[in-house]
Amino acid sequence: MARLADYFVLVAFGPHPRGSGEGQGQILQRFPEKDWEDNPFPQGIELFCQPSGWQLCPERSPPTFFVAVLTDINSERHYCACLTFWEPAGPTQEAACTEDAAVREENADEGGPVQLSPATAGPPGQLFAPKTLVLVSRLDHAEVFRNSLGLIYTIHVEGLNVGLENVVGNLLTCIIPLAGGSQRTISLGAGDRQVIQTPLTDSLPISRCSVALLFRQLGIANVLSLFCAALTEHKVLFLSRSYQRLSDACRGLLALLFPLRYSFTYVPILPAQLLEVLSTPTPFIIGVNAAFQAETQELLDVIVADLDGGTVTVPECVHIPALPEPLHSQTHSVLSMVLDPELELADLAFPPPMASASSLKMQDKELRAVFLRLFAQLLQGYRWCLHMVRIHPEPVIRFHKAAFLGQRGLVEDDFLMKVLEGMAFAGFVSERGVPYRPTDLFDELVAHEVARMRADENNPQRVLRHVKELAEQLYKNENPYPAVAMHKVQRPGEASHLRRAPRPFPRLDEGTVQWIVDQATAKMQGAPPAVKAERRTTVPSGPPMTAIVERSSGLHGNSARRLEVVRNCISCVFEGKMLEAKKLLPAVLRALKGRAARRCLTQELHLHVQQNRAVLDHQQFDFVVRMMNCCLQDCTSLDEHGVAAALLPLVTAFCRKLSPGVTQFAYSCVQEHVVWSTPQFWEAMFYGDVQTHIRALYLEPAEDRDPTQVGEAPAEDERSALDVASEQRRLWPTLSREKQQELVQKEESTVFSQAIHYANRMSYLLLPLDTSKSRLLRERAGLGDPESASNSLLTSSMAGSVAESYDTESGFEDAETCDVAGAVVRFINRFVDKVCTESGVTSDHLKGLHVMVPDIVQMHIETLEAVHRESKRLPPIQKPKLLRPRLLPGEECVLDGLRVYLLPDGREEGAGGSAGGPALLPAEGAVFLTTYRVIFTGMPTDPLVGEQVVVRSFPVAALTKEKRVSVQTPVEPLLQDGLQLRSCTFQLLKMAFDEEVGSDSAELFRKQLHKLRYPPDVRGTFAFTLGSAHTPGRPPRATKDKGPSLRTLSRNLVKNAKKTMGRQHVARKKYHPPGWEHRGPPPPEDEEDAISVSEELEPSTLTPASALKPSDRMTMSSLVERACCRDYQRLGLGTLSSSLSRAKSEPFRISPVNRMYAICRSYPGLLIVPQSVQDNALQRVSRCYRQNRFPVVCWRSGRSKAVLLRSGGLHSKGVVGLFKAQNAPSPGQSQADSSSLEQEKYLQAVVSSMPRCADASGRNTLSGFSSAHMGSHVPSPRARVTTLSNPMAASASRRTAPRGKWGSVRASGRSGVLGGDVGSRLAGRDMLAPPQANGAPPDPGFLRPQRAPLYIIGDKAQLKGVRPDPLQQWELVPIEVFEARQVKTSFKKLLKACVPGCPATEPGPSFLRSLEDSEWLTQIHKLLQVSVLVVELLDSGSSVLVSLEDGWDITTQVVSLVQLLSDPFYRTLEGFRLLVEKEWLSFGHRFSHRGAHTLAGQSSGVTPVFLQFLDCVHQVHLQFPMEFEFSPFYLKFLGYHHVSRRFRTFLLDSDYERIELGLLYEEKGEPRGQQACRSVWEYVDRLSKRTPLFYNYMYAPEDAEVLRPYSNVSNLKVWDFYTKETLAEGPLYDWELAQGPPEPPEEERLDGGAPQSRRRVVWPCYDSRPRAQPDAISRLLEELQRLETELGRPPERWKDTWDRVKAAQRLEGRPDGRGTPSSLLVSSVPHHRRSLGVYLQEGPVGSTLSLSLDSDQSSGSTASGSRQAARRSTSTLYSQFQTAESENRSHEGTLYKKGAFMKPWKARWFVLDKTKHQLRYYDHRVDTECKGVIDLAEVEAVAPGTHTMGAPKTVDEKAFFDVKTTRRVYNFCAQDVPSAQQWVDQIQGCLSDA
Repeated sequence: MARLADYFVLVAFGPHPRGSGEGQGQILQRFPEKDWEDNPFPQGIELFCQPSGWQLCPERSPPTFFVAVLTDINSERHYCACLTFWEPAGPTQEAACTEDAAVREENADEGGPVQLSPATAGPPGQLFAPKTLVLVSRLDHAEVFRNSLGLIYTIHVEGLNVGLENVVGNLLTCIIPLAGGSQRTISLGAGDRQVIQTPLTDSLPISRCSVALLFRQLGIANVLSLFCAALTEHKVLFLSRSYQRLSDACRGLLALLFPLRYSFTYVPILPAQLLEVLSTPTPFIIGVNAAFQAETQELLDVIVADLDGGTVTVPECVHIPALPEPLHSQTHSVLSMVLDPELELADLAFPPPMASASSLKMQDKELRAVFLRLFAQLLQGYRWCLHMVRIHPEPVIRFHKAAFLGQRGLVEDDFLMKVLEGMAFAGFVSERGVPYRPTDLFDELVAHEVARMRADENNPQRVLRHVKELAEQLYKNENPYPAVAMHKVQRPGEASHLRRAPRPFPRLDEGTVQWIVDQATAKMQGAPPAVKAERRTTVPSGPPMTAIVERSSGLHGNSARRLEVVRNCISCVFEGKMLEAKKLLPAVLRALKGRAARRCLTQELHLHVQQNRAVLDHQQFDFVVRMMNCCLQDCTSLDEHGVAAALLPLVTAFCRKLSPGVTQFAYSCVQEHVVWSTPQFWEAMFYGDVQTHIRALYLEPAEDRDPTQVGEAPAEDERSALDVASEQRRLWPTLSREKQQELVQKEESTVFSQAIHYANRMSYLLLPLDTSKSRLLRERAGLGDPESASNSLLTSSMAGSVAESYDTESGFEDAETCDVAGAVVRFINRFVDKVCTESGVTSDHLKGLHVMVPDIVQMHIETLEAVHRESKRLPPIQKPKLLRPRLLPGEECVLDGLRVYLLPDGREEGAGGSAGGPALLPAEGAVFLTTYRVIFTGMPTDPLVGEQVVVRSFPVAALTKEKRVSVQTPVEPLLQDGLQLRSCTFQLLKMAFDEEVGSDSAELFRKQLHKLRYPPDVRGTFAFTLGSAHTPGRPPRATKDKGPSLRTLSRNLVKNAKKTMGRQHVARKKYHPPGWEHRGPPPPEDEEDAISVSEELEPSTLTPASALKPSDRMTMSSLVERACCRDYQRLGLGTLSSSLSRAKSEPFRISPVNRMYAICRSYPGLLIVPQSVQDNALQRVSRCYRQNRFPVVCWRSGRSKAVLLRSGGLHSKGVVGLFKAQNAPSPGQSQADSSSLEQEKYLQAVVSSMPRCADASGRNTLSGFSSAHMGSHVPSPRARVTTLSNPMAASASRRTAPRGKWGSVRASGRSGVLGGDVGSRLAGRDMLAPPQANGAPPDPGFLRPQRAPLYIIGDKAQLKGVRPDPLQQWELVPIEVFEARQVKTSFKKLLKACVPGCPATEPGPSFLRSLEDSEWLTQIHKLLQVSVLVVELLDSGSSVLVSLEDGWDITTQVVSLVQLLSDPFYRTLEGFRLLVEKEWLSFGHRFSHRGAHTLAGQSSGVTPVFLQFLDCVHQVHLQFPMEFEFSPFYLKFLGYHHVSRRFRTFLLDSDYERIELGLLYEEKGEPRGQQACRSVWEYVDRLSKRTPLFYNYMYAPEDAEVLRPYSNVSNLKVWDFYTKETLAEGPLYDWELAQGPPEPPEEERLDGGAPQSRRRVVWPCYDSRPRAQPDAISRLLEELQRLETELGRPPERWKDTWDRVKAAQRLEGRPDGRGTPSSLLVSSVPHHRRSLGVYLQEGPVGSTLSLSLDSDQSSGSTASGSRQAARRSTSTLYSQFQTAESENRSHEGTLYKKGAFMKPWKARWFVLDKTKHQLRYYDHRVDTECKGVIDLAEVEAVAPGTHTMGAPKTVDEKAFFDVKTTRRVYNFCAQDVPSAQQWVDQIQGCLSDA
């Protein structure tokens, strides 16, 4: 029973003591005046009566009512019901608030919110003061309080004849029951009647309608997030203008949290004066009036729910974890069904008649029922994880959180983890964990209804039915008597507050009230206490828990087969079958990733312990320890799945004898796991064991029973600890005092003995075996700091021998031991303190424990010393022998091998990841540093991968990042120092140094590596030091003069002029073009077109003399032989001659103006300029451009005669004079302006040098262009400025209109003079020809009338404010390009994406996501896009000047790509070399700077512009596989070696620097044979002669094909150069190293048996697939070469063989009419002509060869025809290389044979077969069908012959011979006399042999 109300208080307005505008509350009266003993009067009530502050009002407001909640120091809630009404203010009150009133009046004058109507206004200036009646109670009966206070107010207002003192006295003395479903009628003595119903169960909250209102105000999603926020201890703030709403919302949120109780700050209504409480660091649920919303704005970590606006605002820094799926979605859908029942029927054609909607009160209970179900599902089975630590005198219960999460399958779930760690759940465990107590609805639900809920999951109607059943019970709990009599309480009349009150609220007589209270108290003391007995029962545990979602564990499914493997392996170990066990071990270690396999292992090992098989030999011990370590390495610090808990007793059981009296236990080898240093793990283990022993304590009597009662014993033993505890709690009151004392002592001693046991156990697992190493080890593992501890993978084979290399000197050993002992003692003491205090161990016992712990630790240390000593005597593990790497000629070792482990780096394949395959990494071996490379060689640590050598290397020059790491080696469980080296060739060495490698050796390695990576000068690079003695510390040469004088340069040139070119194939003075007749356009017939050096040079601004000096002429001859000149001559771009006769005919000329590199250091010596421009003008033009790189011609289209020019970007000075809109000459024109005029003249000269394009027919169109769909194809009066913008900008319009490749080329700019803009001309194509898919250009075939002769492509930023050329001579195309630094950033990200460095957590999307983030493909897309734009313009007859950045990065990329796409010559091997030499080397791409080749470039880092260009070429190659003579490997080869510094080709930044170093010319007649190649081209040539490595068999070019590749990112592929590696031999680009040992031929037989199989396993990432499994053609060419070698013939060059095979194929297709002319092929092959390439890779052999051997053999003929052709060609090709015995060829060659009578002489291919004793002949060499056989057994004689009629005329008469057989005479004729003699000798030799 309890008082309905504790205090009645009257609070009124009073002036503020400090005289401020606001007043304050004053308690006028309170009853009773003395505090109750059990319940003191709460302080601060006056603040809560008027939460917004005490203020006077100019009008009388209606009375208000709300309930505030105060929480006292004991966490008890006091409900303060406040009824406020207004009375006219007294004079003192008014005086106090005059300022306030003045402010209000001002507001009123301005039309503010306060406007008094005549009805409500009192006398003018009358103010009203608030007065509040307050009831304080510990019971929450808000309606009763409202009625009671209303009655008091009514009596006062209506003037009823009832004494207020009596009413208040009755109210304070009213006693009602707390719970139990009773009903009580009360009356306060004013003719009123109220009925109070108490809830059935006290534990269930009372919510009335508050939950339903909360959902109405905020909606489902918002309430769910508030629910999760409150549970996970976030701060929640409600805002509303209504105080009652705030109270209800807070009450509703608390009701949803049931069965958990909210234990933090809870203030439903917070007064304004206490707003600073919102800054508290602790969680809270608080309500604040919306008027103070502004004050809540700056709260950064508070979730604000606006009840009036229906919003919930979560700050950015707050993360609310969501409910685990599928519970979240299920709860959401059930809530929507409850709130909106019509939703399910909304789509029905014939909806049933709607049932009446639930009342608000009922809906409230339904919503609560949904959350009750949710908690039952979340916490299902929680009682199985309770540990009963003590039963008597009071239960002590602990919850095993880790086991609960593990068994529910929610280890990763953030929400549940936070809930279980929260205070609310701790309260839940202590309140509901008790086994014997009254139960409520939640207990029944979680115990009995879980199965039903799981079954109903997929049936919404059944779920709804269950919800309604629960709601009924909740409703009944609140309203036990629904049909109760109505309340009868008087209320004031309508608008009574507006009537003038007769008088203020009277002062009550304290004596009367006190007398009534005293009377009631005396009466109560006499009455017996009404104690209602609680019904206590054993709380049901419910079914064992199950996972919320049954997840299949994917890769490691718990298949029975896996468990079988684990069992077999363990039985093999214990039966001594070590070889079998070794075979099974890798499978077991893989299986142990799964939880079931780990459990299975612990169970199996436990069985062996029970069978007394715990003492093992060394091998068995090693196996068991490895498996245990493997189990433990995946355990988290909390051990959710109980694996560490199950292994704990086993590690102290398994042991091996080291020597008599010395035994090593398994625990000394499994210490390095994070779980052992986690206090929570030990606590959970301890409590679990204590529970077992306590349960056994009370089950002991069962064992003493009579053996006859066997049947009952098992039932007794199956009872859980909770059941036993419940029974004991029930019996406790009935026991005698002595018995109770005895039980308490027994329990306490059980806990105490367990504490000693655990102190021992912990010392076993925390003290390391080797005390000399202990400090290091412990600092890293960090006792009590689980984050820093490490997992170990495997133990060493002899687990003791871990510290052989550490010196344990006396004197330090004890100190370190003590150090570690101290740490362990402290750790154990902390543990003992915690568990013993919680378990109620007496302080005496606890002190005893503290004394014992150091002794236990010290004793164990002494035992370990002996074990460690003996374990060191075990034979050490044999470390593998270091494998020495193969070195290149001239490559020398700088540092010999340091023993290291190569660790996995995030690429899946090497570590046997998802792709399968063996775990090649981690590997054990050594790292070597040579003058050229960093090389790792070793073998996998997994012994069962096999004896595979693992090699990973990269050039020292490619190193981009080196960082120290701390890593764990596979053998040593400790963290080791390591090094991570990343290279720009996409290799990564993540190495851990072996313990034998000292830190000084590792440091030396780093220093030497750094020295080699960044030599002070380019002469220190490998390409220069090659062959010379290695001098690591070469001093830098004297720094060169920044601007050497012309004399110095001239001296250098003279010195080098005598040398011939380094890049030339044949040493020659005059250049003769190689045989390009069938590739490019034929060279002009005029002999003068060969570039000749003329001596009549015009006077130059650079050289004072009018003619070149002889030394200059020699230099010129060298310059003329440079790559660019060879190309200019091929393109017909002019000569060096300047005679007048040639000036008129040639539009361009080769100018030697830069031969001394004085105008532009980074340009070549000879440049193509317009014929009309004088050399002295070029100096001035060059000033307008960055780096003086003025526009020069680099290519001319053979078809449209348009030229491609390149230059650096414009200087702003030049732009001013040339392009600004107002061109008025200023007085005193500056030099810049004159330069600008020169520049304009120069561009004019370029334009006038082109063929005029007045006709608008035929080719004069922007053919194949598809651009942005803006503007029409009709010329528009816009400025002619075209913008190539960011591709993303066009994405919006791309959705509406079909976009082509040029979706992002758009028109922009101000209006200008006549003519249409490029944008509209490049645009609007789809009206005539819509673009194809993927951004392919549309079919050409329409006219484009107007176009500019020259387009200037420049940077958008640089061309801002530029005006167009008034005469329409040129047109500006501003584009947005990326800068070199963006390439660098992008490349860094690409490196990390392709070679992550650490194993990825989620293998799939992370690679693609990081690839996208790198934006590398976007840059490739941009380059291809711009290049195709230029190709289109050139193809349409317009010339293009590419003028971007400094002209040496993106400009070079674009012009190179344009030439490659436009000119088929550059797609040959020779042509591509020429392109790179011309555009990249001669035109000064800064290879050294971009590759950071020297110390000076160290800070700038690697910017692989050239690699990006090669990637673009690779993308084009993929799309047009038949257009390139070189293979994709060639591109990778160049990509690798342009950074490797093996060759001098890519070393310096310009020709000028190369000449300075004497690199461009080498001594004539230098012996080339043995010398290492200095040029990459020379190396490629040498290699190409030996192998078709760089050749593309699918090469079948179309004549003058201009390529237009797709450029969308979706069409681009990631280059496998970035992702693939070959661990068998390292990178394949140093071909000498890639030649593995020769495989034995198939014919080798062992002991005359069957031939050995030549099949081999090809592993991804280990073998090079193209080498292990070459394509058919390479394979056949290899086979042919091998056979030729076997037959003793000099092998023929592969290229000749290939050309002859193609020729034969072509011949064969023609005679029977099945071949088709090439024109047919061209029409039948699609734009990309991919089909021919695809078949070679994927099709069956027949189609492969018929399609790939010749482009003339088309698949467009009849199907049968092509099939036969395919079959025939295949048989031809294969028979040529047959190795069968029928084809033994002793001698073979071509002979002319005379046919039979009247038949002519014919050339046949003859084969002399000594084995079969035959002379066979065929139509030609590759024929497979023998046309005739001469049996040598029938030959009688071989004699010289004579020349007969019809014989070949040119042949010598002595070349004829006859073979006479028994049947006829055969007449033969050889090609010459020696071969005839050879044939005769061979045939006679055969005859004599026979």
